[in-house]
Amino acid sequence: MTGGRGTALAVAISIAVGGALGCGVDTGDRDYLLAPHRPNLLAVIDARDRDIVKIHELAGGPPSTVLASEDGDTAYVAVDRNRRVTGVDLASGEEVFRAELGGGAERVTTPGAMALRPGTGELFVFEHPVDVQLDRYVVQDTRISVYDTAGGLETDAARSFPAARRTMLLAFSPDGSRLYAFSWDIVVYDPDSGAELERIAVTNWDREGWGAPDWFDTWPAFELSDVWVAPYVAMRGEVPRLGVLRLDLASGELGIVDVEDAGTLIFSMALNPVRRNEAIGAYTTLSKIDLDTGTLMKRIDLDHTYYNVQISSDGDEVYVGGTMDDIAVYGTEDLDRRARITLPSGNDQGLGALRILRRARLE
Repeated sequence: MTGGRGTALAVAISIAVGGALGCGVDTGDRDYLLAPHRPNLLAVIDARDRDIVKIHELAGGPPSTVLASEDGDTAYVAVDRNRRVTGVDLASGEEVFRAELGGGAERVTTPGAMALRPGTGELFVFEHPVDVQLDRYVVQDTRISVYDTAGGLETDAARSFPAARRTMLLAFSPDGSRLYAFSWDIVVYDPDSGAELERIAVTNWDREGWGAPDWFDTWPAFELSDVWVAPYVAMRGEVPRLGVLRLDLASGELGIVDVEDAGTLIFSMALNPVRRNEAIGAYTTLSKIDLDTGTLMKRIDLDHTYYNVQISSDGDEVYVGGTMDDIAVYGTEDLDRRARITLPSGNDQGLGALRILRRARLE
């Protein structure tokens, strides 16, 4: 969206809802949802009040992966077919950061695998570089590049190091000492030197009687729990089984939980940050799983497919988004439906990553 009716709508909504924020007296911390959607918009939603408090027009689109800064002031978004990362001030909508991932004859994209290193302001981006020649494309080695988020609107990579191909997700340990790259297996890097510290087997696991797992690691949903969870399907003998992978980002310990015969597809999951034995996953259904016992606690049908899921900081609500133009809200205890938040543009979220952050009331 570069102008016209769509731009006017986004600006009007941003002014209207932003101005309304100053009318209240509640300045305490609260949960906000960040919902990227087409063609180049980022909605900031007060999860408790169900209010869309800001809609920012991004410098490029469509948006995909979103990261929030540690202070909750800035969102970093992959845009322009994942060839650029833009940083937007969540209060004003001003673009405060921009990194073009390629230049000249080098064309660079990211699958949306990005992570902010705690305490440093460094943005790590997994990249696919290609040398564009007159008569051919020459694929280069994949890499992780590091950008200084204080670099402004013309930020170049400060350094890069080789990284495993097929990486779809990046995550840091809470202390920033370990960078996890989710590829065929989970590769752990030293974020300073780029050296490989460890390789945690997933696709190449050695479990007697089991085939290799098919697992999905596209949408990040670990910002409140510091635990990554994801569904997998693997053959046990002649029977396909659904289970959950659980990685503690602090310790690096991987848990594998077998749950049930695979009859339901789950795209993404989040761990309840309060009742930490509970994982909730979504696609056409909403599934609640007890990771301590490996049992399905409850499952309900959803109105349509949803790609990604988040859970509130108090563990009471689950939010499912992606795909269409709405975010559905359910209670985590009984999976009772509580609300539906519809994006006013009517545009879909596609593969955009719904994120959650805890911060002071947004003015």
